[in-house]
Amino acid sequence: MPSWRIQTAPNSSSAKTPSGPRRAGPHPSSQSPAHRTSSPRCWNGGVDVRAGDFNDPATLGTAFEGGGRLLIISTDDLEPGKRLAAHGNALSAAREAGVSHIVYTSLTNPDENSPIEFAADHRETEALITETGIPHTILRNCLYADLLLMNGQQALGAGALYAAAGDGKAGYVTRADCARAAAALLDESGSTVRDVTGPETVAQTEIAATLSEIAGKEIPYVPISRDALMSATVGNGLPEFMADVFSSFDVAIAEGYLDVTTSDVEASTGQKPQSVRDFLLANTAAVTGQG
Repeated sequence: MPSWRIQTAPNSSSAKTPSGPRRAGPHPSSQSPAHRTSSPRCWNGGVDVRAGDFNDPATLGTAFEGGGRLLIISTDDLEPGKRLAAHGNALSAAREAGVSHIVYTSLTNPDENSPIEFAADHRETEALITETGIPHTILRNCLYADLLLMNGQQALGAGALYAAAGDGKAGYVTRADCARAAAALLDESGSTVRDVTGPETVAQTEIAATLSEIAGKEIPYVPISRDALMSATVGNGLPEFMADVFSSFDVAIAEGYLDVTTSDVEASTGQKPQSVRDFLLANTAAVTGQG
């Protein structure tokens, strides 16, 4: 039976500018208003691409027809209610199409106390998936290490790494490791929840130390308040509601919600996930603005 992926574009990054911290781009577990399905026949030299829009249920029946295993990558709509509605449409279509297993990219610790503004979207999507009765794998992806490339570039320009993350840590994981884990777990049976993380949790001071190594000069970590982060990002042109969302990531780090690490990536792929330090050093050109 064929497997299907619901694909979205790569995620944007968060950034901090020399004139102060600035955040831009959605959370790592989301992206893109255009959703499409593709058959694994691409591995044999061909690909079957079908148009499907989660916000337009009428397009999903044909898109999902014949699908066996489904990977749903969460959308990036930050307007209250729209992301959950879109996910609900996709799940309804999956059930009608007779999908036998669902893999969904969720968020680390999306419980009701999470400070991350859209944690409820993921928590309620997980509940909807359970209600379908279809066997499923929930991938609770931690923050992308890839987001640190732009953060690092801006920190080098500013001479410091600014964040409202306090002394908290996060289990940053690369997009590549998330992709490998998702592909491997499409073959899983039963229903499980997996925490997709890097090999260790990392504090902002450790990120700053690696940036200092790359820059050849000290790049200190400067902790700031959420209010200061909000003020700076809004001052740099980010809409207030978006600044609120993005600053909530730092609060989640500070409060320990993203201080999670597991062996799920290695167990599912047979390959250890890449560390933040190794990832940043491997992407020095991007961090220094030369890539």
